[in-house]
Amino acid sequence: MYEGVVEYLRLNYMKFAWSIATVLLVCTVYRLLVGFIKKKGQELELEPHIRNIVRLLLRVFAIVIATTTVFNIFELPTNVFLGSSALIGAALGFGSSQTINNIVAGFYVLLSQPFKVKDYVKIGDLEGQVEEISINYTSLYTPTFNLLKVPNTQVMNSKILNLTHEGYIKYTFKVNFGHELTEEQVMDEIIKPAIEEFHDSCVNGEFRCPEAYMDVVDRLGKTYMIRLFIPKGEARTLYTMQPALTRLIMRRYDDVRAVK
Repeated sequence: MYEGVVEYLRLNYMKFAWSIATVLLVCTVYRLLVGFIKKKGQELELEPHIRNIVRLLLRVFAIVIATTTVFNIFELPTNVFLGSSALIGAALGFGSSQTINNIVAGFYVLLSQPFKVKDYVKIGDLEGQVEEISINYTSLYTPTFNLLKVPNTQVMNSKILNLTHEGYIKYTFKVNFGHELTEEQVMDEIIKPAIEEFHDSCVNGEFRCPEAYMDVVDRLGKTYMIRLFIPKGEARTLYTMQPALTRLIMRRYDDVRAVK
């Protein structure tokens, strides 16, 4: 058996050499094209998800070209190609079903575009700024200042709320008050003054002024919605500004209660 293998290699060494050279050439061209796409994408200011789609398609094309060329060099029949594909498909099906599902979901996310890079989104119970959309994962920059990689299968199977519109992250949060204060007192003595102080001191009037409205009234108290307008892509600013406004509101609330 060993002698047969040696003899086969001796007779087909040129085919192996051409195959290796072909694979190396395809890899080299692929890397050069990826670099070119990255450079041109930055020059043309293309969205990152568009560059990801082009890079993915180029990768698939490179694999097809390399595989087809190697099969032609060795003059392998079609049934060998089909048999190998079936074997690989079965192995992938049994051993990497989650990966395949992620790839399919990645195509869906990239093509359907429920959000784009730098959008602020809520995906199910998760939220954050989209930093990258790859074929397997969507990366979120979360309110804990960490980078979270969400499998694209989870993205595809979750409700998606995109909070980015017209160049702003329109982020809304709730503030609750009891019935010891009237609606006029809450708005005129607590929320509005806190918003004005926040807009003048914290953001120096550079951002759009926050908005507030009463959302729900029940036997336990009143719920108000506060909406912040933070420029798109500045999630870090949002994560510091929202607690700052909340503190101002609570400080005003404590002052009003102390006087009362």
